[in-house]
Amino acid sequence: MDEPLVLRDLPAHERPRERMLAVGAEQLSVAELLAILLRTGHRDESVLALAQRLLKQFGSLRELAGARVEELTAVKGVGIAKAVQVKAGLELGRRLARLAAEERLAVRGPGDVARLLMDELRFLPNEHFVCLFLNTKNHIIGKQTVFVGTLNATVVHPREIFREAIRRASAAVILAHNHPSGDPEPSREDIVLTRRLVEAGELLGIPVLDHIVIGDNRYVSLKEKGYL
Repeated sequence: MDEPLVLRDLPAHERPRERMLAVGAEQLSVAELLAILLRTGHRDESVLALAQRLLKQFGSLRELAGARVEELTAVKGVGIAKAVQVKAGLELGRRLARLAAEERLAVRGPGDVARLLMDELRFLPNEHFVCLFLNTKNHIIGKQTVFVGTLNATVVHPREIFREAIRRASAAVILAHNHPSGDPEPSREDIVLTRRLVEAGELLGIPVLDHIVIGDNRYVSLKEKGYL
């Protein structure tokens, strides 16, 4: 049986990997990028031809991204290994797109923060303290969980939060954490911690805009409660 055609079997100017190194990934076609994920072709079919046939069979990159492994392996020349490689590559792209969408979100009020974090935090068994980093237009430019455990003013230190805020050139931050009990009413410790972080932000010129406590499909804004 003939060996499958690999990228090195193609003429140099047709090798997607070499082209990417020479001109950058953004200059490659979808078929060329897909060929890099596939790595090898099928018998007398080059890997680039296989990539083109795969795209044609599914009709679009969107349809290909939604295909199950079983559907991919039904295509001649695509085995389990190739199907998994393609699915993994497309899933990374999907997650990056989702992250980019989150980071473009403009925060207009506590409801926006609650909608962003509710599903992520509401059922967690421990308290998770999350910081949202904002630019001058209140767009989210980053998100980081800085602490997991019972919150108080001694374990959540301002340096952990504002070091990251400075690194990201943040104009402001919003704090959030969950209450595993489902009751979002802020505790005395929540209030003390919030005021400490607000003071630190004022000194650094990076204001804390709000602190949102997430419960079970409910939330409380400490700013709206008058604690900021």
